[in-house]
Amino acid sequence: MLDLETRTAILTLHRKGHGVRSIARTLRVSRSSVKSVIESGAAEVPALDRVEKASSHLARIRTLYQECSGNLLRVQERLIEGSPKLEIAYSTLTAFCRRHGIGKKTKVAAGRYHFDPGEEMQHDTSPHTVMIGGQKRKIQCASLVLCYSRMIFAQVLPTWNRFYAKVFLTDALRYFGGASGRCMIDNLSVIIAHGRGESAVPAPEMKAFADRFDFVFRAHEPGDANRSARVERPFAYIERNFYAGRTFADLADLNRQLVIWCETVNRRVKRDLHAAPIDLFASEKSALRPLPLHIPDVYQLHHRTVDLEGLVHVHSNRYSVPEELIGRSLEVRELKDEIRVFHRHQLVAIHGAHEPRAGRRSVLPEHRSRRKRAGGSSPAPREERELIAIGEDLALYVAALKARRGGRAARLIRCLHGLYLEHPDEPFRRALQTALEYGVFDLRRIERMILRETAGHLFRIPPPMEPDAHDR
Repeated sequence: MLDLETRTAILTLHRKGHGVRSIARTLRVSRSSVKSVIESGAAEVPALDRVEKASSHLARIRTLYQECSGNLLRVQERLIEGSPKLEIAYSTLTAFCRRHGIGKKTKVAAGRYHFDPGEEMQHDTSPHTVMIGGQKRKIQCASLVLCYSRMIFAQVLPTWNRFYAKVFLTDALRYFGGASGRCMIDNLSVIIAHGRGESAVPAPEMKAFADRFDFVFRAHEPGDANRSARVERPFAYIERNFYAGRTFADLADLNRQLVIWCETVNRRVKRDLHAAPIDLFASEKSALRPLPLHIPDVYQLHHRTVDLEGLVHVHSNRYSVPEELIGRSLEVRELKDEIRVFHRHQLVAIHGAHEPRAGRRSVLPEHRSRRKRAGGSSPAPREERELIAIGEDLALYVAALKARRGGRAARLIRCLHGLYLEHPDEPFRRALQTALEYGVFDLRRIERMILRETAGHLFRIPPPMEPDAHDR
C-alpha cells in the first residue's frame, strides 16, 4: 500500500499534466497503483477493512480470558475444543487480544515532577546483602533525598522498625541542617498506621516525630513507583558503586564509609541537572524548615529485672549494673550507640550498644565485686581449705577431684568434709589414699571403704551364733 507522501506526489504530478506511465516510471510504482490513486483523488491512505477471523468470537474470548486467569494458551485450547470450534494460531490470538485491549493495560505517558526548594524530600528503605566482617549479612539500607537539589544521605541498619526509622531520620535531618515541608514515603506499616496512598495515616509516634521537625508524611499511591523515583533510583547506585570493592569490619565502619561516599556523590555533577547537588543545596538550604532548638535523643524503652549475675538482657545481649541492684526492676533506654540503665530516675550504668542478637556481654570494671577485684578470683570455700590443711595426701585428692569433676566438685568437697567429721582420722585417710591410688571419686564407695576400716573399733560385732539343738 502506498504511503501518504507517494500518493500526494502522484496527484501533484497528475495535475501538472504528466501521464500515468511517466509518473509510474518516476516514482517507481506500478501503473495500476497510479491509476487507482488518480481515480480516488485522495491523498489519505485508506483504512484497511479486513474481516478478522475471531471478530465474531470477541465476547467469548473475553469470557475465556477471565476463566483461564489470563493464560492465552488455555484460551486457544478452549476455542479449539469448544463449540462452535475456532481454530486460530497462537500468534494470531495474541495479536487479536492486543488490538482489542484484552489483558493489556492502557499505557499512560509518564509525567515529570517539579519540586521547588524545600518542598519535598523522599525516604525509603531497601534490603541489601553485604559482606561485613567476612560474613554475608542481610541488612536494611535507608536513604533520604531532597527532591530539588538531589542531596542524598544513606545509612545501613541491622533491622527496620519505628525506633530505627526515627534514629535514621534524625541523623539525616541533622546532616541536611533542616527538613522539607513534605516527606514522601511508601505504604509500609513502619511509618503508616492504616490506609494507603492519599488516605494513609501515620502512626501517632511517627506523627509526633514529624511535628517536632515541622514536616508531614505523605504516602504515594500503590504501584506509582515514579512518584518516589528520586529515592528509589539511588539504591541500585549504592549496590553497584558503593559496596563494590570495599571491605567493612562492622556496621559502624560501613556507615562511616557510606557518609564519605554520600559526600562524594553530592559533589559530583549530574548531567540532567547540569550542576552538582551540593551547589543546588546552597539555594535550597534557606528554604528548609529549621531544626528545633533541642533535639532529644531517640531511644527505645525497656523494663528489665537484674539477674543473679548482675546483668540486664536487651536483644540477646547482656549489660552489667551494680551488684546491689540484683533482683530489682530497672528502666533500660536503648539508643543508637548506647545502652543507658536507670534506677528510680537515677543513671546507674552506660554501655556501648552491641548489635541486636549478637549474644555479647558487657561488664564494666566498677560493677565487679570488691572481693573479685582485690584478689583476682574468689577464695576457696572453708571446707576445701580445712581438708587441704590436714595433709598433703588430702590436698592431692581434693586437687584430683576438682580436675575430674570441674564445676560440680564444690558439692562433692562439702560431702567429703562431712565424711571427715563423721569418721576417725586414720581410717578416713587410708581410704582416701586407696581411692586416689585407684582413681575412685565416688564418695559412696569411699564411705564403704571407711566403714570396712572402722569395723570392730567403734562398735562391737557379735560373733556368729551357734545353732540350737532344737534347730539341729
